[in-house]
Amino acid sequence: MEEKLELFPKQLKPYLYLLDEGHLATGFVVEGEEKVAVIDTMNGFTDIKSFIRKFTDKPIVVINTHGHPDHIFGNVYFDEAYIHPKDLEMAESFVKHPDFVKACETYGFSMPPFKLIKEGDVIDLGGKTLEVYELPGHTQGGIVLLLKEDRILFTGDSINHHLWMMLDGCPPLAEYVKALDRIIFLEEKADFILHGHARDFDDISLIRCLRQGAIEISEGKTSDDKPYEWFGGVAKQHEFKLVEGKKYSPHDKSVICYNPAIN
Repeated sequence: MEEKLELFPKQLKPYLYLLDEGHLATGFVVEGEEKVAVIDTMNGFTDIKSFIRKFTDKPIVVINTHGHPDHIFGNVYFDEAYIHPKDLEMAESFVKHPDFVKACETYGFSMPPFKLIKEGDVIDLGGKTLEVYELPGHTQGGIVLLLKEDRILFTGDSINHHLWMMLDGCPPLAEYVKALDRIIFLEEKADFILHGHARDFDDISLIRCLRQGAIEISEGKTSDDKPYEWFGGVAKQHEFKLVEGKKYSPHDKSVICYNPAIN
């Protein structure tokens, strides 16, 4: 954590910052009239709290969209963080990993306690509210956050251009489609998506595009899919199409990575 990755902060709105940590993960800062929200704290190489204190001394609320290390390890700079209960056990397993424990001991960090958050909860920042919705798939406890007043949907890794659905615990893509269908009404409440590895806004149509790709996999339309090598082995990747003429965050290509054995 003491090792430094370059932080690329980008002010998207007067109240909204995108924090790109070495192009490995992205966090967001939303400032309301009374409080500031941090959505995902990345890998812990960046002291987000010190960044925030350069422009405000308002109380800070930390929300983890899911429990993977590149979204929670930066919690060490804060007093507490919210997470969905279905990701709590997984998140704590990463926190207890010997390498992370050793790094915390070496640099004098400690991981704050998790507090639980669930669908239906609303975080009031003062003039700006974040509504919580569950979207299991990438992880069982994945959540998305709707910034209601400004029609922005923060999706963590649950909706993005490089969706990992080959991890242990990921359901078949047909189940993920059902999860998407349950929250698809949010496309009427938001114009843009900011995901956990974004460098700018994505048009809300990304939801429908990702959904169509998941349907294609579940229906076996995968003859052109190529192998995808990752640290856990070899999976498959299925490219999905975007809507021509819409604005999307810079990306190499849009793919769903999946385990063919369960799809």
